[in-house]
Amino acid sequence: MSQSYLENYLLQKGLLDTEKLTALHGVVSASGENICQAVIRMGLAPEDKVLRSLCELLGMEYIDLNLIPLDEELLHSIPAKHVVSRQVLPIRKDNGSIVVAVSDPFDSRKADELKLLLDRPIRTVISSSKDIDRILKRIYGIGAESMDQLLEESGENLEVLQEGMDENGESLEMVEDASLIQFVNQIILEAVRDRASDIHIEPFEDQLQIRYRIDGMLYPAVTPPKIKLFQQAIISRVKIMADLNIAEKRLPQDGRIKLRAGDREIDVRVSIIPGIHGEGIVLRLLDRSSIFLTLEELGMDQENFKGFNQLIRRPHGIILVTGPTGSGKSTTLYGALQKINSPEKKIITIEDPVEYQLEGVFQIPTKPKIGFDFAQGLRSILRHDPDIVMVGEIRDRETADIAIRSALTGHLVFSTLHTNDSAGALTRLVDMGIEPYLAASSVEGIMAQRLVRKVCPSCREEVPVNSIEIKEFAENNGFHKAWKGRGCEACRNTGYRGRIGIFELLMVDDNVREMVMDRVSAGKMKQYILSKGMKTLRDDGLDKAHRGLTTLEEVIRVTKEN
Repeated sequence: MSQSYLENYLLQKGLLDTEKLTALHGVVSASGENICQAVIRMGLAPEDKVLRSLCELLGMEYIDLNLIPLDEELLHSIPAKHVVSRQVLPIRKDNGSIVVAVSDPFDSRKADELKLLLDRPIRTVISSSKDIDRILKRIYGIGAESMDQLLEESGENLEVLQEGMDENGESLEMVEDASLIQFVNQIILEAVRDRASDIHIEPFEDQLQIRYRIDGMLYPAVTPPKIKLFQQAIISRVKIMADLNIAEKRLPQDGRIKLRAGDREIDVRVSIIPGIHGEGIVLRLLDRSSIFLTLEELGMDQENFKGFNQLIRRPHGIILVTGPTGSGKSTTLYGALQKINSPEKKIITIEDPVEYQLEGVFQIPTKPKIGFDFAQGLRSILRHDPDIVMVGEIRDRETADIAIRSALTGHLVFSTLHTNDSAGALTRLVDMGIEPYLAASSVEGIMAQRLVRKVCPSCREEVPVNSIEIKEFAENNGFHKAWKGRGCEACRNTGYRGRIGIFELLMVDDNVREMVMDRVSAGKMKQYILSKGMKTLRDDGLDKAHRGLTTLEEVIRVTKEN
């Protein structure tokens, strides 16, 4: 079927216009694709609409895989290597033949190859490539084809893998096997595609579990059933990628990997700790090519934004952002620095690690292995005549002391602390050994924050509040209806996609300073701040739930009662 005929057909169906078609001509001639493949790949029209139209034209059957039951017994009976690489999905048996879904109506080669391998008649139907890929991963697991290849190559020597590497690295051949390298790469690539922030590789007695942290929650990844047999080889492969000692299995190790996924640069922090069933690995993924959020995009309400915007323009003092690990503190600080950055100001940061590169800001990474930590870095920064300084985290008295003295000598200092709320930050500094009068006179304001998952915009719907767990809570807070995500492909059927911040801003006034110097408890200090009208984390979360940005369950999960 000629390209011109297909072009006219897509124009007639309204799936293309003449402007898009002109742009496509160069792409098609360079890539060798047919016009339909190019339209789908470039996202110029929805894949399912293009495929349905082609099925009409060619007299083929289109099947929505979300609406039909699959013969999972049939799928499990066919080796992953036969179907995963070809991206063909056996759906069911039909009068002695096998019904197989493919995504390209013009490519009969894949179905023909499967027919030869299975020695069975094949009937081809058309389905979305995303649906085929999703189901293949659910049935066979991530990297199933690579795992099948490893099992095939290992043969009689499979048991040796469980013993792992010897002191001389004599088992290195398995670690450098192309199939194993591909399998580990697939685990990381799938995490990047799913917007995961972390990959957890956890060995247990009878399984090797892989989980992805997406939007702050851990989700098990579907993996091939015999992955446990390759546990040591997988761990050693990650160590090689991170330039770590593959023979050391008794002590924790930390390393870094730099990767490129398409046009995205990924910085991976690797943490390995020994356990009773083997070494556990956590990979923290930092996407260097992603755009950090501006201050306006963080989700602060008008009142908090106005107050925080005033704080970051003070001539000197300390501004703290507090919250647990993974609550978006660094993102808020980056947004603040970007907001006040100008050619007239010298801004220097010391971070562990540098997560985003800010134009016009001199950024320094810590190097713990050679003793270059926050305290030492901060001392050096002050000799570089900065106006504004950002310290990634105040972890100890030494760093806190230098930061406070920097603020008292005319510098504006940004940093983070791990405390539950804003009032707790002031008492934490005193508990670290900082003199109360120094903490009181230097700290200008504290922003406490959390991240809540956003309701998926693709499947969001208004629902009555009928859950027993939250019904009383909802009624007490004026909720009769709430928003929830029904679950769809865009959100991995979780009902959530992306996150937004909830905030609690404490502006330090003279009364708060007196309380700090009198060593008043964080609880009493917070009572006073609430009486002055401060909006708490929970208040801000409830406001966002009222607006349909998040759910009541999320607000309850990440906040405590006022």
